[in-house]
Amino acid sequence: MKIRVISASRRTDIPAFYGTWLTNRVRAGWCAVPNPFNSKQISRVELNPRETIFVFWTRWAKPFIKHLDELEQLGCRFYFQYTLINNPKAIDPNSPSLEKAIDGFRCLADRIGAERLIWRYDPILLSQTTDHDFHLQNFSYIAERLSGATKRVVVSIVDPYDKAARRMDQLGKTQPSFRYRPYQTELDLPLFRNLAGIARNNELTIQSCAEEIELLAAGIQPGKCIDDDLIRTLFEIDVTHAKDKG
Repeated sequence: MKIRVISASRRTDIPAFYGTWLTNRVRAGWCAVPNPFNSKQISRVELNPRETIFVFWTRWAKPFIKHLDELEQLGCRFYFQYTLINNPKAIDPNSPSLEKAIDGFRCLADRIGAERLIWRYDPILLSQTTDHDFHLQNFSYIAERLSGATKRVVVSIVDPYDKAARRMDQLGKTQPSFRYRPYQTELDLPLFRNLAGIARNNELTIQSCAEEIELLAAGIQPGKCIDDDLIRTLFEIDVTHAKDKG
């Protein structure tokens, strides 16, 4: 039987906002997905729950927990990537507060277990305000608060894609202390070495995610956003190592 891995989603936070929609579409066995660059181009995506593994991406999963019983009864298998970074509101104005997000994280861990819940501390933005001390204190506090609720943390450095670069440039002009500073190995590798140490002290495996910058010297192994090894461990399913062309 061919198994499909659905990344849900890089475009929006489905667990936070569209849990009812997703559950309805899993019942139906399919959904329609428009091309974000051409709304007239619609793709049909099969969602047969017994042939699908979902990787959910979220910053606030608590509204979704009520749907998990039905999704599991339908035969769904899934794990979560949960972003929890506590950036200042100038950077992330719409993210839930830190304590609210931690509460949601721990509630989800109570429901599905630590093995299926990955903490994402990303993307890391370096600026005068979000400097090394900020990230070390922030990371350490969150790691301690998530004790027992996860076994893995993923870190990555902000990628200045065109849209993100424009937003960061505008923020830097209005609030200079948030002006984006690119990663510099000699200056910033110690930050990631210290993050790795904090992770180990809290019994967390730490990985990077599709990171072009080499972090092995900091003790951080390269990881994958969709991890075939984790899927094999969690669900005893062997999936292809080939990268999705999309």
